[in-house]
Amino acid sequence: MKQISYFFLILIFSFSNLSASDDLNFSKWKQNFKKIALSQNISENTFDMVMSNVKFLPKVIEYDRYQPEFYEDTKTYVSKRTTKKKVNKGIDFYNKNNELIIEVEKKFAIEKELLLSLMGIETNYGTYVGKMDILSSLATLSYDKRRTEFFTKELLILLKLIETNQIDYKTLYGSWAGAFGFFQFMPSTINNHAIDYNKDDYIDLKNPNDAYASAANYLNNMGWKQNSHCFYKIDLNKNISKKYLNVSAKKLINKKQLRYFKKYIKNFDELSFLDDSLKVAIITPDKDIVPDAQTLSPAYIVFDNYEIILKWNRSLRFALAVCTLKNKIKNEL
Repeated sequence: MKQISYFFLILIFSFSNLSASDDLNFSKWKQNFKKIALSQNISENTFDMVMSNVKFLPKVIEYDRYQPEFYEDTKTYVSKRTTKKKVNKGIDFYNKNNELIIEVEKKFAIEKELLLSLMGIETNYGTYVGKMDILSSLATLSYDKRRTEFFTKELLILLKLIETNQIDYKTLYGSWAGAFGFFQFMPSTINNHAIDYNKDDYIDLKNPNDAYASAANYLNNMGWKQNSHCFYKIDLNKNISKKYLNVSAKKLINKKQLRYFKKYIKNFDELSFLDDSLKVAIITPDKDIVPDAQTLSPAYIVFDNYEIILKWNRSLRFALAVCTLKNKIKNEL
């Protein structure tokens, strides 16, 4: 028993030393980062005001490093995010904000059910936007060595938004990775696509007006095609070459006209309502994620709009869930 207690004391002591070391190095990092920020036209007053309480957050590093040993299969992943309860909550949000939602749909040519779907999956209609101190999260990830360049840029953009009074730094609580608001925008997305829709000289992405319109503007800017296709489930023949099977969301490859894949799709007749000259890709989202997953199942053909969702979030499953929930909400409106 004494040996076990001694072992745990060593672990605690070692962890304390590691934390103390990170705190010291983080302090030095903050001093150096201040020089960079000032060189990027961030005023010293803004920097000191905003960054004075920024802390190193060990939990953020844990979240960034965490790699689960087991991932849900696509059917489970999608079904959990497109429940009847989620649909009902989306309809409820629509009923309470229908004037805004209809107005935004007409102005930006983005279907209301798509925006409702994204908001539902990202933050459960604004009920879970995250509680992490975003400034500390971004600073921690900027200090960390794994993705320093990316998060340093995001933090500098956020400081510039604060400098120009577009964002109130006191409201900046969100995800561990620095995403903010009802639709979980990163600072660069806020800078490039967020708008002050209600004209109160302030972008509030936890307000339905600014948040909803900003998401519509973002999708419009990315090239979303209103009332176009997203994906369809298919059954593949065994003779299809693996080179046509996309398992990564980074970039879809080997896109062809739908007619090209006819000989590989068992249920091609079910797709007869589609223009067979449309460019499509084939995805098999489980193969490289789920242990012992089949190579050819599940499989889907995906279209341009599906790739727009991938630009929002680089996840094959996320895009499938968004489009599935979108269709379920559309059927109820």
